[in-house]
Amino acid sequence: MEGTRIVAVTKSLPQYSRDTKDILPFVEKWLYGRDERLQRKVLKIFEGAAVDKRYSIMSPEEVFEATSFEDKNKVYVREVKKLGKTVLKSALVKRGWEADSLDYIITVSCTGIMIPSLDAYLINDLDLRKDIVRLPVTEMGCAAGVSGIIYASNFLRANPGKRAAIVAVESPTATFQHNDYSMANMISAAIFGDGAACVLMSSEKDAKGPRIIGEEMYHFPGATHMMGFDLTNTGLKMILDPMVPKAISDHFPKIIHPFLKRYGSNIEKVDHLVFHPGGKKIVETVENLFGELGKNLHDTRETLRLYGNMSSATVLYVLERFMERDILEGEQGLMLSFGPGFSAQRILLEW
Repeated sequence: MEGTRIVAVTKSLPQYSRDTKDILPFVEKWLYGRDERLQRKVLKIFEGAAVDKRYSIMSPEEVFEATSFEDKNKVYVREVKKLGKTVLKSALVKRGWEADSLDYIITVSCTGIMIPSLDAYLINDLDLRKDIVRLPVTEMGCAAGVSGIIYASNFLRANPGKRAAIVAVESPTATFQHNDYSMANMISAAIFGDGAACVLMSSEKDAKGPRIIGEEMYHFPGATHMMGFDLTNTGLKMILDPMVPKAISDHFPKIIHPFLKRYGSNIEKVDHLVFHPGGKKIVETVENLFGELGKNLHDTRETLRLYGNMSSATVLYVLERFMERDILEGEQGLMLSFGPGFSAQRILLEW
C-alpha cells in the first residue's frame, strides 16, 4: 500500500554519562551553603525522578561550573555537529540509502543557538544534494521530534517517490542555570539528559515500515506560559509550570478520541503507545489516563530510566524500540508528545 512510511530510526549518545547516584555529590556541592531543607528537597527530586542514567556533551564538572552562555553554547554547537553527523550517517547505513538520495532534511533542536542551523553543516559533511530542501525546527521543544515527522509526512505526501530525514539533537544539560534555584531549574536538571536521533521516511512505492495514517497538532488555548525557555544573559532558563500534568489530564479526551475517530480508528484499535517521556509526573498522569483504557507505557518509562528526557529526541528513542520489534501487519501505534505552545502532537501509525 502506498503512503508515507517511517523506514528507519537510529540514535546516538554523547561521550559522557553518569548514573544518577554519581551526580548527587555534584548537586550537593552546587547547593553548598543554601538552606538545608532546599538541599534535601532537591536531592529527593533527583533520587525520585525515575532516571537511572543520563548522557551529556559535557562532563559533570563542566555542567555544574559557572561559565558564560557563550562558552556553553560553543560546546553545544561543536558537539551537536558531531552527533548529528553520526546519527544521520548510521541511519543511512542502516537503511542502505546513499546520502545524495535524500530530498528533504529536517533538523530539530531547542537547547542551543546556531545559525546556520545543523542541516547546513550536514549537507557539507555528508555530501547531501545541493538542491535538498532543508527545514530547521528550533522552538517547539519536547514536541519537535513528532513535529518533524509531521512536517516530513506533509512534504512526502505531496511529493510521491521522495525521501526525508529528521535529525533531532538536544543538549538540555547545556541549558543548566548555575545561579537559578527555582524548582523549574531543579526539576529539569533532575530529569533531562542529552542525545540524538534520526528518522528516515519515504513516499516511495516499495517503502517498508509503519505507514502514517494521520497526523495533527492540538493547541491548548491561553497556555503559552506553561512551558518553554526565557532567553537570559546566562542562557536558556527553563519555564515549567507545575500545572502541566493537570492541563494534559483536562484536555486528554479531546486530544485522543476525536483524532483517532477522524482516521477511522479508536483507542481499542491502538496496540502500541509511542509516548514522549516528559518526566515522571507527566508519564504517571498519562499512564493513568491510558491505563483506564487498558494501555501501558512500559517503553516510555524504560526510555526515561535509561536516558532521561532528551527533549525532542526522546520520543524517537521510544519509536526505535518499536521499530526493532516484529509487529504484526495491521497493528496500530499512536505517537504523542507535548511541548511549548502549549501543544500536543499526534501521529497514528499502522504496521
